[in-house]
Amino acid sequence: MKTNTLTPMGSLHPILFFAVVYVIALVLSIFICSSIFYSLNGSSVSVNELEQIPAAYPEMEKPAAIVTVAMR
Repeated sequence: MKTNTLTPMGSLHPILFFAVVYVIALVLSIFICSSIFYSLNGSSVSVNELEQIPAAYPEMEKPAAIVTVAMR
C-alpha cells in the first residue's frame, strides 16, 4: 500500500502563494497611493520664484543660440 508523502510545505503552497501576492500588492498600492498623494499636495512654485532661479547655461538663454547649436 502506498503511503501519503505530502509535506506541510506542499499543502500550504497555495496559501503561501496568495499571501505573498497579497503582500506585494499591498506594498505596491501603498507606494502608488503615497506618490499620488504627494504629487497632488506638493508645494506650487510661483512665476516670480521661477524667474529668480539662475540658468545653468547663461549663454543658451537666447533662442537663437539654441537654434544654431541644433543646426550644426
